[in-house]
Amino acid sequence: MPSLDGKKILVGVSGGIAAYKIPILIRLLIKEGAEVQVVQTPYSQNFVTPLTLSTVSQKPVYSEFFEQNTGDWHSHIELARNCDLMVIAPATANTLSKLAYGQADNLLLAVYMATPAPVMIVPAMDVDMYNHPATQNNIKILSDRQNHIVLEAEEGELASGLTGKGRMPEPETILQEIISFFQKKNTLKGKTFVVTAGPTYEKIDPVRFIGNFSSGKMGFAIAEELASRGAKVHLVSGPVSIPYPNHPAITVHKVVSALEMHDAVKKLFPESDGAIFAAAVADFRPVSTANNKIKRENKTSFEIKLEKNPDIAAEMGKIKKDNQITVGFALETDEGLQNASKKLVSKNLDFIVLNSLKDKGSGFGTDTNKITIIDKGNKKTVFELKHKRKVAEDIVNHLVSLLK
Repeated sequence: MPSLDGKKILVGVSGGIAAYKIPILIRLLIKEGAEVQVVQTPYSQNFVTPLTLSTVSQKPVYSEFFEQNTGDWHSHIELARNCDLMVIAPATANTLSKLAYGQADNLLLAVYMATPAPVMIVPAMDVDMYNHPATQNNIKILSDRQNHIVLEAEEGELASGLTGKGRMPEPETILQEIISFFQKKNTLKGKTFVVTAGPTYEKIDPVRFIGNFSSGKMGFAIAEELASRGAKVHLVSGPVSIPYPNHPAITVHKVVSALEMHDAVKKLFPESDGAIFAAAVADFRPVSTANNKIKRENKTSFEIKLEKNPDIAAEMGKIKKDNQITVGFALETDEGLQNASKKLVSKNLDFIVLNSLKDKGSGFGTDTNKITIIDKGNKKTVFELKHKRKVAEDIVNHLVSLLK
């Protein structure tokens, strides 16, 4: 069976000289069983004609919102929603900028803004334009977006006669990236994972609690990444202010306290293929909770007696089967590697994700994180600061490597 059998791929062509290679890419996609629809910018018609693209794709090619002769409307919404993947190649510096900042002044850009599908972007331009800080910033913005893949430009001879980085990868290379993308989507098909996320709140009285600043962003990103690869996910979330993931494969279980999270995980874990414990669970809870709001009148001090909460990851580590994988998190301020390594062993984890509040851009509430993965062999893999969606990819990649 062809690698892309039945896949609907929307190819967006912008106005760069590399557009002349797109008919070859389309032929390769169709040979692999894909159905290809092309949208091109008006400028791209200077490099490759609609007739050529229509001939190889066997479909009409769209570049304007309206047909000038008939007045027919080309719905960008219909085009945007009728694909499994959108590939923008070549993506010029101008198009990259507009993609990054949400401009929609042509049909291709409007389709991009409207599509819920994953997007693969293939930059192509002259070396100085590619290396310009503005272009590199736009590439970073797009790379950090959920469901976006930005391919790296290649080194080589450019249309200007210069040699350097900026060449669009060859159609065969782009095809392999597309095939790999769809293969990756099924890597966890049939698997079920439990993910914990957010803080827990331990009630003192009806209006006060002991908690922390966890936003849930890291755990939610992990749940979405697992689901995007075909897994069924049980997301056990403490109280958060961000929207819950909207994915048919993710079931959200809302809890408040550490005990509630413990009970939910204990119920779900035995039937799962593993768990990722990303929640910031309170270590202690008040021994007793007041039924009414505690008043401060006539009080110069107030003491709360605390007792330990269960260690959810450690408890699941004791009962996990040989075919289950457990992943923990260690948010540290001091002696991070030593503390994380101890938790790796004491909780019987397959690997642990270390991050430090001392690293700028890491920790609670941020959109980014900087992690180190430590596995059972004490092998340490250090990653640069990235958006939490990309961090989730790194974590799930490591998890998948252990399943092989």
